[in-house]
Amino acid sequence: MYCASQWAIEGYCDSLAYEIAPFNIKLSIVQPNMEVNVLTHKITSAPPMAAYTEENNPAPLSRNIISGLLDRLEGSSEPTTGDQLHSNEVTSVYPPLSKAMNERLVAETVHAVAAIGGHDNPPARHIVGFEAVSTVKEKLKTVSEELEDFVECSNAVVIERNDETLTPAPTHISIPG
Repeated sequence: MYCASQWAIEGYCDSLAYEIAPFNIKLSIVQPNMEVNVLTHKITSAPPMAAYTEENNPAPLSRNIISGLLDRLEGSSEPTTGDQLHSNEVTSVYPPLSKAMNERLVAETVHAVAAIGGHDNPPARHIVGFEAVSTVKEKLKTVSEELEDFVECSNAVVIERNDETLTPAPTHISIPG
């Protein structure tokens, strides 16, 4: 649900950017490092559902990612804050951050936002943090490779104007294998 809501906000902002552009208003989506989002807020976890166990679902689980992040902060093999996210009850935890670490995470994000302020042409998306930049680069690489693999199929459908009617152009697609 979290990912879906973030994509919805992204889509809304992309659409809004086109609506406000004629008024010379620029919109940038700031995508901070996951640690800023997770570690500066209370984390509430619902009981795990059987359909989403690692045995039934090969996708990385947010619960495991966040749990590992919290455990890494504490640096202990003993039961840790992250282990609480695997409880069979609704659990809320606060990340074990020192005040100085919390302030540093927020300050780094504020600095990243201020760095694009005042530009005539700010980015549509401002990626904050080394890990976030690496993740976005990997995603763009994957999308680009997939596009190249299927570019012939993608370009096969062409609409031609013919006497005020739109008709599909003949397609010639060779499917390997």
